[in-house]
Amino acid sequence: MIPSDIRPASRVDAIEEYYFSRKLKEVAALNAAGADIISLGIGGPDRMPHADVISTLATEAATPGNHSYQPYTGIPALRKAYADWYHRYYGVDLNPDNEILPLIGSKEGVLHISLAFLNPGDGVLVPNPGYPTYSSVSKLVGARIISYDLDENHGWQPDFDALENTDLSGVKLMWVNYPNMPTGARASAALYERLVDFGRRHSIVIVNDNPYSFILNDNPQSILSVPGAKDTVIEMNSLSKSHNMAGWRLGMAASNPTFINWVLKVKSNIDSGQFKPVMLAAAKALSLGDDWYAEVNKVYAERRKVAEQIMQALGCSFDPSQQGLFVWGKIPAEALSAEAVADKVLSDARVFITPGFIFGSNGERYIRVSLCTPVERMKEALERIKNMK
Repeated sequence: MIPSDIRPASRVDAIEEYYFSRKLKEVAALNAAGADIISLGIGGPDRMPHADVISTLATEAATPGNHSYQPYTGIPALRKAYADWYHRYYGVDLNPDNEILPLIGSKEGVLHISLAFLNPGDGVLVPNPGYPTYSSVSKLVGARIISYDLDENHGWQPDFDALENTDLSGVKLMWVNYPNMPTGARASAALYERLVDFGRRHSIVIVNDNPYSFILNDNPQSILSVPGAKDTVIEMNSLSKSHNMAGWRLGMAASNPTFINWVLKVKSNIDSGQFKPVMLAAAKALSLGDDWYAEVNKVYAERRKVAEQIMQALGCSFDPSQQGLFVWGKIPAEALSAEAVADKVLSDARVFITPGFIFGSNGERYIRVSLCTPVERMKEALERIKNMK
């Protein structure tokens, strides 16, 4: 028995196990009992990366000398591939030597950036609703969370008038995420310009988390395209969604050399360089042409139609212009809560969907359906939901 006077650090008591970590255990137990749950909850692409990416990984993994430790800043070929990708698709010029830092996934980047910029007690602006890791990591580093509202009436974009009237003393960092997760709200040049202006005037570092810009979107955008953005902005990006490489843990941060160096100081004391064959395969993925993204989006567009039918079967309303890997819908007025809807769908239809409350209080009347399941299974989920009692 653990002695009663052994306790975890206070930061552990400040957070809970990640919702999906807990819920997937429940789903796994149901499946083990024969329930055959159809999961429409997680935004993890289910399809393969490009065949050339797999081939590169296999070839390089069989090459002698590729299994040693690698630079904390990644290999030059990967940084150059990220820079070329940003130039080709976003119209943004980045110096691969000092303005790009490869990450072992964007989630790790949230921690590295928070540790680099936030002292205990510093303020951090976190969207509500928003990616739960922004809040949990802020708690882990002892920052002071200041939630800012996103709501349907403002198109799920920040209310800059409300932000200007907020006490911003001691605020060092602001998390933004466009195209938005969970709401699917679109990015725009005007929004990015306002964010850069806001950050510059208040000396707040704006961090745009941008992994969804290629999904169901013909016009990928980067906040770094705004003139002068690098002075006060960090953008994170990822191959998880755009290239079906979620499990590979391939992300990156881009900003000015000073910010990148500060984040590198943290990162180099926490993790190491990625496996060289993985980095070389990532460089291959980043070199793919428009045909790759067109094929990815063709599949998601077909699934999107079924996800919208699921929302309609549940009596939910939604914005058809959403982008990204999900459909975000508002539950009917008579429904008790999003959690109650999700629990009923899980128990009665054996379909796992995500209740919006996990993203913040402004998500309490919403549910989210993922597009990361084969269309045949999504159609089966639709029929199960239609047949619920």
